[in-house]
Amino acid sequence: MNTKTIVDKPMGLDPKSKDLRRMIVRVLELCGRGHVGAAFSLIEILRVLYDDVLKYDAKNPKWPLRDRCILSKGHGCLALYAVLADKGFFPEAEMWQFCKPAGLLGGHPEHKVPGVEASTGSLGHGLPIGVGMALNAKIDKAPYRTFVIVGDGECNEGSVWEAAMAASKHQLSNLTVIVDYNKHQSYSTTKEVLDLEPFVQKWQAFGFSVLEADGHDIAGLRKAFCAPCLDPDKPTVVIGHTVKGKGISFVENNLKWHHKNKLNKEELDAMLKELE
Repeated sequence: MNTKTIVDKPMGLDPKSKDLRRMIVRVLELCGRGHVGAAFSLIEILRVLYDDVLKYDAKNPKWPLRDRCILSKGHGCLALYAVLADKGFFPEAEMWQFCKPAGLLGGHPEHKVPGVEASTGSLGHGLPIGVGMALNAKIDKAPYRTFVIVGDGECNEGSVWEAAMAASKHQLSNLTVIVDYNKHQSYSTTKEVLDLEPFVQKWQAFGFSVLEADGHDIAGLRKAFCAPCLDPDKPTVVIGHTVKGKGISFVENNLKWHHKNKLNKEELDAMLKELE
């Protein structure tokens, strides 16, 4: 069946996960806006990729042999920016200029930003780009791998499944898709808007090996991303079961926090208190 579930006993957020979330809260305080829920559901996925999996050189972001990582659900970019700043791709001070005219970092990732492989935000575009990168590596016999992070609501887009068919056709075992499966999208649950289930079987039917993991469990994600290839002739998808807004009780699974602006001091203080 080429499927495997990796779910360890869930743990609370560790200090580093809290630090990255505090950085995002500070962005909200200084810059006044951001997609909070989407960013908080992504942090552990991105953290494990950049801590333990990807080959890269933060001082040489265009190193030809680097692994490619595309955040297709571009509205979750605050999580990516926090991780890239943590890894030294650009100074942390750039975070405090988020969405400001003189700043480097916009409301969706742009390839001008060091460490960002593709400009994303129009949903459904990241996986087709990633398929092209993985196919290029296969043709050139290059050793780098390609990782693409998509949202669950994004999987409503037909271009995601067209790209999945192409990945399977070309046997792109050097491609890993990661789904941030928080089961919510901008205005409702994925089940209500356009139910994705049976999700595992859909990816299998499109020719993928499937792994499932708790998207906030560091050890489980390490096992999933570093697991031996289940089939050398198939691409892999890791379905990360996450919580939108993870880490702040009044933000979790709260659709009002999909995007926020003009946060008040009481809200910001309450967020920081929960991250102590």
